[in-house]
Amino acid sequence: MDIAKLLSTVPTGLWIGGEERAGSSTFDVLNPATDEVITQVADATAADGIAAVEAATAVQDEWASTPARERGEVLRSVFETITAHTDDIAALMTLEMGKVIAESKGEVKYGAEFFRWFAEEAVRIDGRYTQSPAGTGRIIVTKAPVGLCYAITPWNFPLAMGTRKIGPAVAAGCTMIVKPAQETPLTMLLLAKLMDEAGLPKGVLSVLPTSKPGDLTTALIDDGRLRKLTFTGSTGVGKALVKQSADKLLRTSMELGGNAPFIVFDDADVDAAVEGALLAKMRNGGEACTAANRFHVANAVREEFTDKLVKRMSEFTLGNGLDEGSTLGPLVNAKQVATVADLVSDAVARGATVAVGGVAPGGPGNFYPATVLTDVAPDSRILKEEVFGPVAPVIGFDTEEEGIKAANDTEYGLASYIFTQSLDRALRVAESIESGMVGVNRGVISDPAAPFGGVKESGFGREGGTEGIEEYLDTKYIALTK
Repeated sequence: MDIAKLLSTVPTGLWIGGEERAGSSTFDVLNPATDEVITQVADATAADGIAAVEAATAVQDEWASTPARERGEVLRSVFETITAHTDDIAALMTLEMGKVIAESKGEVKYGAEFFRWFAEEAVRIDGRYTQSPAGTGRIIVTKAPVGLCYAITPWNFPLAMGTRKIGPAVAAGCTMIVKPAQETPLTMLLLAKLMDEAGLPKGVLSVLPTSKPGDLTTALIDDGRLRKLTFTGSTGVGKALVKQSADKLLRTSMELGGNAPFIVFDDADVDAAVEGALLAKMRNGGEACTAANRFHVANAVREEFTDKLVKRMSEFTLGNGLDEGSTLGPLVNAKQVATVADLVSDAVARGATVAVGGVAPGGPGNFYPATVLTDVAPDSRILKEEVFGPVAPVIGFDTEEEGIKAANDTEYGLASYIFTQSLDRALRVAESIESGMVGVNRGVISDPAAPFGGVKESGFGREGGTEGIEEYLDTKYIALTK
């Protein structure tokens, strides 16, 4: 891969109204594997945000009135364009975020599917026609796009976290402004360019990278023309955004933090559970809100599970994600390495044993090894806080009730995982677990055709599935006399 040639094709300015524009200043984008500057991108200001609002509102009515079939065809074209550029997008993603190239290619495939899925959902926006029960008239219910949307996306999945917001918004007839994470703006800028080439009308999508997200977000909300705010990121920031959006009564959807339990019962296929654990924990190097954060394992099989997990975790090879032999790339930055190391140190100080890993190698890059902790004390921070790194703390339990109680002992409720060979137990536990998504005997649960989202402090709203497009639609009731 010729990286210089690839970078020459990626916009580094602001993407407003279907065109690249220079900004008044720039900020650096770093390679987390080397700490070197990849390039500089334009740094959006509040004024740039208002320019994007102007571009979006100028075409909102026209895009909303575009036939659903035409909107769907645009999304299908985008899907095909992204698929054709898989290698370029994946390399760019690895360059700015760090994940190994195989994982980046997997994300491109997953992210593109949201455009194919919502291309098909665009023509299935429905309503209803019924007689009034009182016999006084007719009830007609229709759906209409909410209007201009503002999406704030995180760094851990630079493509997919954007496509699962842009896809349903465009399908519903909404315009959208996207603020990508400061660490990973390039993937979203390239996506905007590819969507333009695929036929998305100018103005429907703008992308505003910025190092001052508070200033930009405040300007957009205060402007008064936004109709929806959608955010993926930490619970703390999500709460602040909900409060900030309240004055304008914006529609909001929040996909926030997680603390996913991974429960292995005594009747589980242990080998399958270990393989599922690797997927649930090590996908994206552990930097995923759905990542298994706590491994609750029945004491009857805990030793066997732990031994096999340690063996498999020891097989990961740290390295630059672009290198062929690497199976675990760097974390996104030095701050994240310090956070993970601090959680491990706290657990060890409270009596935990490091079975494998546990020590950052140092040197250039932001690397942390695959790590397993055993004998983890119940009051350890790593059981309460989101790790966002390749660390698996293992704790035991005896009864099913104890396992469920331990799994639910968190303010979060995004994802959870259950391994058991009993269908009755699987359904019983799945219904008892306080989370928006439950994986049964599988370590990856994300699917564009399924609703993604959580409960409790993991947020509200759903992305994907038939539910995803509803987040971008208003319901209108039309009353007709008899």
